Amino acid sequence: MMKNLIAILFVGLISLGSFAQEKVAKIEFKTDVIDYGTIEKGADGVRTFEFTNTGDAPLVISNVKSTCGCTVPKKPKGPILPGETGEIEVKYDTKRVNPIRKTITVFSNAETPTVALKIKGLVVDSNKTSVLEKKQKSMIEQ
Repeated sequence: MMKNLIAILFVGLISLGSFAQEKVAKIEFKTDVIDYGTIEKGADGVRTFEFTNTGDAPLVISNVKSTCGCTVPKKPKGPILPGETGEIEVKYDTKRVNPIRKTITVFSNAETPTVALKIKGLVVDSNKTSVLEKKQKSMIEQ
């Protein structure tokens, strides 16, 4: 009697397992690169990466990290339900006059647990002309 009961329970568990499909969250970004282009020193450095949970389980973003302190990412607070959209805001410090080449890594419970997002561009200070421009101007004036 005990053997039969164990066998029935075992068969029951196996058949349950074949019907239950794992639900997964999937994160799909509209774009994984944002190009700031050429922007002025002190310009608005905030940009937004939009994404959709294309899976069938709630998406939880556990962390968002940047490669340096000049880029501050903000993650959504709560879970993003299947079919819903969310955004990751990135704020770049535009007081730094130089090319922008930064990576933001998104950690979540999605099928792809880490996603790398990139920002690029160039911050220029129009009040300061470069040494090269000054040389070109002096050569033209001669």
